[in-house]
Amino acid sequence: MPAELFEAMIERDGTWTGELTQTTRDGRKVVVDSRHVLVHEPDGHRFVLETNRDITERRQAADALRESEERWRAVFENNPTMYFMVDAAGTVLSVNPFGAEQLGRTVNELVGHSVLDVFYEPDRDAVRRKVAICFEQLGRTMSWEFRKVRKDGTVLWVRETARAMLMKDRPVVLIVCEDITDRKRAEYLTGQVFESSPDGVSIIGRDFRYQRVNPVYEKYGAMPTERIVGMHVADLLGMDVFEQTTKPLLCRCFEGEEVSYAGWFTNARGGRFYLGVTCSPLRPDSERVEAALVISRDLTEHVLASEALREAQAALTHVTRVTTLGEVTASFAHELNQPLAAIVNNANACLGLLPSGPHDLDDVREALADIVSDADRASAIIERVRGLAKRSPQEKVPLRLVDVVDDIVALAATESVARRVAIRADVAADLPVVLGDRVQLQQVLLNLVVNGMDAMSTVDEPERRLEIRGRSDTQGGSPAARISVQDRGIGLDAGQMERLFDAFYTTKPHGMGMGLAISRSIIDAHGGRLWGEANQGPGATFSFSLPAAAPSAAS
Repeated sequence: MPAELFEAMIERDGTWTGELTQTTRDGRKVVVDSRHVLVHEPDGHRFVLETNRDITERRQAADALRESEERWRAVFENNPTMYFMVDAAGTVLSVNPFGAEQLGRTVNELVGHSVLDVFYEPDRDAVRRKVAICFEQLGRTMSWEFRKVRKDGTVLWVRETARAMLMKDRPVVLIVCEDITDRKRAEYLTGQVFESSPDGVSIIGRDFRYQRVNPVYEKYGAMPTERIVGMHVADLLGMDVFEQTTKPLLCRCFEGEEVSYAGWFTNARGGRFYLGVTCSPLRPDSERVEAALVISRDLTEHVLASEALREAQAALTHVTRVTTLGEVTASFAHELNQPLAAIVNNANACLGLLPSGPHDLDDVREALADIVSDADRASAIIERVRGLAKRSPQEKVPLRLVDVVDDIVALAATESVARRVAIRADVAADLPVVLGDRVQLQQVLLNLVVNGMDAMSTVDEPERRLEIRGRSDTQGGSPAARISVQDRGIGLDAGQMERLFDAFYTTKPHGMGMGLAISRSIIDAHGGRLWGEANQGPGATFSFSLPAAAPSAAS
């Protein structure tokens, strides 16, 4: 302040009080509380009486306090976290702008009102009790999770950390709020999936004990889930199942591997389940796998139904095979008559030679050899029929398709003669070996041959020619073998091509409509493909392709 102005103020008011910054002899700056009084003496002289008190430290403390309050206010008002200060009556003393904004309100709409107003109504009593405990235990930090309501009515979950303290001898609670709505929603959805899943869901620790199981496990364990939690896996599934199956799977999972398995399980009470199981590693806090998430899908009914379906398909396949065989068995009597008649004739010849003496034994040996040969021939015919007619489980073994073709050509020989059909087989010598069931593949080929002969029943006799060809092929880029049956019959039109392999669809007046459908299912089960196509000329060609057997299986 200029000296002239300072002197004018004292002259006018007679006194001045304020703070001044002065410099000491050693150069230090000090703040003093200064008082100046204008004194009038009797003789008319005047002088200014000045008193100073050093308040440097008090001034520094006040400045520090002001800076601290400003910093706290800046943190309070600008922190992206919800802050509330509440008194013992539950009235909001202060709230930061971010917190008010989170609730869709302004600071003025919250300050002076009850803090309970922003909580979801069913949670208010619990909030009131928590805050009361804070005031009873000053200095104690407490946490809780409750729901708050925005101005628009939407609900958010918050985790609050609160602490009561004295502020100017007045107890208040400072509350810091964290929005955990997304976490709660995720927990809810996870819980719903866990608890409501139709699959068995469990968490198993490295000690092989159940940490958590969903209600489905009541069926697996035949006991309440509360009893299963904490139980060792071996106690639920039995030690044999645990050691042989479950433990190896879990150990692989604890090493970080995702593991799957399907098979029959028996619980401790003898209940049997066919389960598809997946084990996933859980790493909640570190890279080390702490537990396994095990999801078990009950496939028992599906497996039993599949087995029943396979049994029904096997029965239907057998019926269709016998039905197809029935179309050619009428000719077997004539075919068997030839070797049987030869046997009788040769036996009679032996009887005629025996009385003549020992000179004709060579002729007897020759006749007896013919008897044996004809008996073998008759036996082979009967065995072929029995092999196709009997019902036996599927057995896939390495096969040469040329042998299957030879079997069917021999089996259909008499029928082809009766129908005036010429059958020609042309199978390449280098045809790959396949892995298959011989009887089932005979059934497929016999069905195609009989269908081909049926298709030529109205064709002129010289044109009744049926050719069976075997050639190397590829399937999905891998070696395969293909067998084709080509006839010169009535052929196929586009409408038939789409339905040929449908069950119960037939072009024959007395057909069942199952032959091609069953044949396709057999080829599909062998990993192959069956199809039909019209020839460029008369007739049609039906072919099936089978993958070549692996070298180790073929050798």
